[in-house]
Amino acid sequence: MDTNFLMHTRLFRGIREQEAAHLIECLGGQEQSFEKGEVIFHAGSPITRIGLVLSGSVNMVVPLYWGASRIFGHMAAGEIFGENYAAVPGKELVGDIVAAQSSRILFLDLRKVYTVCSHGCPFHHRLIENLLQISAQKNLQLAERMLHTSSRTIRDRVLSYLSAQSREHGSAHFTIPFDRQQLADYLGVERSALSAELGKMKSSRD
Repeated sequence: MDTNFLMHTRLFRGIREQEAAHLIECLGGQEQSFEKGEVIFHAGSPITRIGLVLSGSVNMVVPLYWGASRIFGHMAAGEIFGENYAAVPGKELVGDIVAAQSSRILFLDLRKVYTVCSHGCPFHHRLIENLLQISAQKNLQLAERMLHTSSRTIRDRVLSYLSAQSREHGSAHFTIPFDRQQLADYLGVERSALSAELGKMKSSRD
């Protein structure tokens, strides 16, 4: 386990390396590897663990009634997933959590996260504070995604998303975490229509 990497994640922010190693043991930490496309958590199943992406990235993919699917969220290395569902006993996942590329995941038992140990370790309290901040940030990101997909035209959806990415990176030059199909799923449009619109946008700049 690369505990030095954990020190640079939001979940372990403010926690020393030695404390992190203790926490992982205390919280029943388990590391597991997944290949691209492999399902980590299945839709319709309740979970009690959260996942921290150590390497690679994962998507939350929501199946639609008519057989298609939409990417509802993307978690890169250093980010967590499953925390909202694991916090509600019996709550079933609405989508699959799928490895977007070969990934290593650290699983932590959320019940043990919220149950402060008898020693009252201050770094355990810090982990809970970090988790609450992450959850709040994700709610803001969900609201932002709704803003992107509320636009009526594909061009407006693309521009809304790219503008947000530009603000986040502080630059007009950046790399998005999606390929073309994944971007189409995220924005709620067909890939062919997205490709056509991107082509028009490129031509208008040339």
